[in-house]
Amino acid sequence: MTKVIHVHLIYEKKNLYFGSISAIFDTLTENQVGITKSSLLHAGLTDGAVKYTKRAMIIQSHLIKTTRKI
Repeated sequence: MTKVIHVHLIYEKKNLYFGSISAIFDTLTENQVGITKSSLLHAGLTDGAVKYTKRAMIIQSHLIKTTRKI
């Protein structure tokens, strides 16, 4: 199962998708996200969990892949 973290930037009206929390902060600043990297790492995000900040909505989920065998 591949983890995906969806970051919706509220004021910019942008949706970005990342493979890890660290990848978020390689692209965005803590100010843009509205939370520090350390706080988000310790927030205990689980599959389907949502973390709201004043600037963003952060959702952790997973990719759904086909199970069909060819």
